Amino acid sequence: MLTLYTKPGCPFCAKVLEEGAFLGITFDERSVGDPAVVEELIERGGKAQTPFLIDGETGVSLYGSDQVIAYLHERFK
Repeated sequence: MLTLYTKPGCPFCAKVLEEGAFLGITFDERSVGDPAVVEELIERGGKAQTPFLIDGETGVSLYGSDQVIAYLHERFK
């Protein structure tokens, strides 16, 4: 399962979501618009930065839209 932490209105998050849709990927999207999700994000990743991807199958976790998109292309090409 792919978990993607996003922030409402974030263009970098939108970029990852659009690329995921292009690749046919479904994310478990977690919005930091909810304060409890912000705490969860910091607990899991160490900082409150979005986008943040966690790949539950491989254990990979990444910050940054370009890094996440590159990973998705490598994993799901």
